[in-house]
Amino acid sequence: MKKLLVANRGEIARRIFRSAAARGIATVAVYSEADATSAHVADADEAIAIGPASARESYLDAAKVLQAAQDSGADAIHPGYGFLSESAEFAEAVMAAGLTWIGPAPDTLRSMGDKARARALAQAAGVPIVPGSPRFGPDDTVDFLAEAAGVGFPLLVKASAGGGGIGMRRVDSAEKLLRTIQDTQSMAGKAFGDATVFLERLVPKARHVEIQVFGFGDGTAIHLFERDCSLQRRYQKVIEESPAPGLPDDLRARMADAAVALCRQVSYAGAGTVEFILDTQTQEFFFLEMNTRIQVEHPVSEMVTGRDLVGMQIDFARGRLQSLDQSEISSTGHAIECRLYAENPAKMFMPSPGMLQTFVLPSEADGLRVDAGYREGDAVTPYYDPMLAKIIAHGPDRASAAQRAVQALNTLQVTGIATNRDFLIACLQSAEFLSGDVHTGFIDANRKSLVAA
Repeated sequence: MKKLLVANRGEIARRIFRSAAARGIATVAVYSEADATSAHVADADEAIAIGPASARESYLDAAKVLQAAQDSGADAIHPGYGFLSESAEFAEAVMAAGLTWIGPAPDTLRSMGDKARARALAQAAGVPIVPGSPRFGPDDTVDFLAEAAGVGFPLLVKASAGGGGIGMRRVDSAEKLLRTIQDTQSMAGKAFGDATVFLERLVPKARHVEIQVFGFGDGTAIHLFERDCSLQRRYQKVIEESPAPGLPDDLRARMADAAVALCRQVSYAGAGTVEFILDTQTQEFFFLEMNTRIQVEHPVSEMVTGRDLVGMQIDFARGRLQSLDQSEISSTGHAIECRLYAENPAKMFMPSPGMLQTFVLPSEADGLRVDAGYREGDAVTPYYDPMLAKIIAHGPDRASAAQRAVQALNTLQVTGIATNRDFLIACLQSAEFLSGDVHTGFIDANRKSLVAA
């Protein structure tokens, strides 16, 4: 592998460039018209324009990205997260062009990207799954009330091809069931090209705990411990940490074993994340989905294990990473990641595009890492996710990691746009968070105290 094209933008593109450069691999950026002067373009050894600001006409246009790779002479493509990262068709096109695809096999992307199919595979691997229904499309004849009765209320109507909280709608009673199903099917058809949905029981007070895994494609796999991602707004993660606070050791081990079992079941190859819902009342855990890519929150695992997950992806793809034994992976201390967004928490977290007139990030130091997608003077456009940077703090224990994160956020200087900086600090300093009482309804339950008027 001599030249790597990253089919992405922002902080994840910059992150991948760092691991590639450390291995002496040249890098290629792709960019839309809106990103022509962006930080990831400046970081790469060369950059190629791929279209208008609209993601559909640029970063999501597989043909343009592949052409850019061929024009630049790149011999490998890393998709990052989002965009084309879980597209089996794109992975196949990359491989058919004779390039190295840094990600799982296309068949794995297909099977795990389909939520209903992934549930079946998890069940076959002995992994607990949330009670749910078969999937159904707009033309299927289904007794929705009977299916819902079997699942139980409250429930979620979920798009089979959805992800990242997109295509999930809560239903508390039978009265709103049919309309919600129809609305979700319509949205899913437009957003994913797949209008099928299924019903899944909603665990009222749950934690979102996920296991970082790495498979070697031969039926062997390891885990790099867990991350708690329970602090979310609109099903989008805001603060992630490892280890998960208050998780009993036997439960932690069972969840990790289940994640590895699923990897073995599908002969998983590369980095991935198995996500679970944990019932805080019964301590039961259930398979949610598998993300067949690097995650936004992967730095949390890197901080506690000392492993370069992106580097592992690259090394595995070029045949320079042999199977690791679980005994070789250890976790030290505690890490917390805060996602800094260009948004206004007081206005329901509405995105806040504009010019970064001032953008002074905390200085990286021992125990503090900053992964940023923007620089001072950059424009934050409405075309893409509004995440500006990730502040990742590590300490010997949870309290010290939280304190270090707060100190870093307090040094942050941003003008020109609204951010969620003060909201993140309020979360980290709240008594409930510091006690470890985290769950997916945490932000909604504490909104008044966390969001300044």
